[in-house]
Amino acid sequence: MKRRENKRMTFANPSFGTTSESNRINGLQQSVSEPEFGNATIKKRIKQALLVVGVIILVALGVFGWEFYSAAANLTGQHNPIKLFQKLFPQSLAETRGRVNILLAGYSVGDPNHPGAQLTDSIMIVSINPKNKTGTIISVPRDMWVNIPGYGYNKINAAYEYGQVNHFNEQGYFPGGMGLLERVVSHDFGANFNYYALINYAAFKDAVNAVGGINITIHSSDPRGIYDAYTNLKLANGKVTLNGQEALNLARARGDTAAGDISYGLPNSDFTRTRHQQQMLVALKDKASQLSSLIDPLTIIRLVKSVGDNVKTDLNIGQMETLYNDTKAISNNNIKQVTINNYNGNNLLSNYYVDGQDALVPAAGTYDYSQIKNAVNTLLYGP
Repeated sequence: MKRRENKRMTFANPSFGTTSESNRINGLQQSVSEPEFGNATIKKRIKQALLVVGVIILVALGVFGWEFYSAAANLTGQHNPIKLFQKLFPQSLAETRGRVNILLAGYSVGDPNHPGAQLTDSIMIVSINPKNKTGTIISVPRDMWVNIPGYGYNKINAAYEYGQVNHFNEQGYFPGGMGLLERVVSHDFGANFNYYALINYAAFKDAVNAVGGINITIHSSDPRGIYDAYTNLKLANGKVTLNGQEALNLARARGDTAAGDISYGLPNSDFTRTRHQQQMLVALKDKASQLSSLIDPLTIIRLVKSVGDNVKTDLNIGQMETLYNDTKAISNNNIKQVTINNYNGNNLLSNYYVDGQDALVPAAGTYDYSQIKNAVNTLLYGP
């Protein structure tokens, strides 16, 4: 029997074992080094992403800064950036007997289709007591028949236009149209003013949209709620949410008849309108004060732009910040909303027909404003 020989297998390349080991080691090295290369790539990409984000933030800040500057310059009339931002931090407010009194007027220059756009169809005395955290809003009827110095008797809503066109400038009063309006309101209503704000109604619309709408409650004696034929606004009684256009329409609604269409739920015409204006002013103050609105940069930009484009005031930026903080601290329950036709259940006004137009005069007498002055003084400073 032939014995089988065990033969050792040999290979032509005697270094095979060495090469295989080398390849194995190289593979291990590659497997170890690849993660290091991957981490470096990730870090590089993170840096690139952060750089892009940083550029975006800088651009956004630049846009916001420009919008803020433009709005603040238009708002205050101060276009020198150095002087403007010197007043950037909170500033103390001027007071009269512990109250900050602001003459607030609204007109419609932003609406080219609105006749008499320069007439101030909304006039309010807005007063706050920062110490006691109380506020008072007194509406001045736009149809009050008053003596406008230098122009004779007319409705009070014409005072601004007269003063603006003829560049009113008298010591102790604001310059321009707001100064002449201040003089009339101060003389006939007995209120002394520290500041003024002139608002284009478009600002109200834009501001309401910027904060996502406002909530008010409609209280109408008509079970259907209210309908204004002129603005085509229809609202049910109870709590309603208004967008900017609806808020603007309500600010204008006084129950006029349009094309034979009959309005309802607005029985006191301009007085009902001023009540709604007061309600919406307080509602906008509440919504703008909410933190959720103010932490959104886009909301801030929209608010700043709407205010800057449509409001004129002699408050500087720092004073506006202080005023904002003071009003934010006042609860709605501590804000009195007053119309002169219903002061403690009494109507201090009387209808007056002159020169072919309806107007209002004091109930005490055509030129006797003593009752109205006493009422305003009591509302602001107490008995």
